[in-house]
Amino acid sequence: MTDTTAPEASPIPQIARITMSDLREVLVLGWHDFRRAPTFGLIFSAVYVLGGLFLAFVSSGFVWSTVILALGFPILAPFVAVGLYEVSWRLEDNRPMDPNQIFGAVWREKDRQIPWAGAIIVVYFLFYTFLAHMIFALFMGLSVMTNISSSYEAFFTTNGLTMIAVELVLGGILAFILFGLTAFSLPLLLEKEIDFMTAMLLSFKAVQQNIPVSIAWAAIIAGLVLLAMIPAFLGLFVALPVLGHATWHLYRRVLVHPGD
Repeated sequence: MTDTTAPEASPIPQIARITMSDLREVLVLGWHDFRRAPTFGLIFSAVYVLGGLFLAFVSSGFVWSTVILALGFPILAPFVAVGLYEVSWRLEDNRPMDPNQIFGAVWREKDRQIPWAGAIIVVYFLFYTFLAHMIFALFMGLSVMTNISSSYEAFFTTNGLTMIAVELVLGGILAFILFGLTAFSLPLLLEKEIDFMTAMLLSFKAVQQNIPVSIAWAAIIAGLVLLAMIPAFLGLFVALPVLGHATWHLYRRVLVHPGD
């Protein structure tokens, strides 16, 4: 008979304080992890690079839509992030870098809590997309005769500039909320037996209690990803693995598990 007993729930970790120096240190550790296991970093980041190139192809050269879609694409692939966390976890414990075990660990996450967290992320992203279209219609609805894909004059009108400002403010707020919910919940769900709602709320609370450092970390992620996208998304082959490994090490410093 198959043992269908549910695994015992893990204790809730405690939230620790982190500093700006921690960000520098985890970035160095992330770079070291990437150098120790570059193949896995390149494989997992290829998902984003190929996805970005595909979006660039289907958008027919409409640069702004490509950038918007490509920035949203990474949040739809939590399993890729989990793969990078798994590699860092194994390096931390001096476990073998066996491809079958690593990819198998990522595959097994489909039966745990990661898919539920991924579903929340997808719904959140779809809500943001809907809201962005609503804001566009609200401010630019009277400019329906303007081809905005070839003429940008409409964006420099009062309505256009106001729309851009509103999009940036609301988009930034929503992006930071999503960052708070996922910053530490995905590595927590990989390592421990905790339900996805508890993990996401705990992650958000950890970000709240370390708000200055969390804002700086979010800015570092956004800045590095944006810069890495400029040379045909190829910079993501390095930026994403380093950031993924660094996030694992930052998670280790923010959430302290009793008894570990």
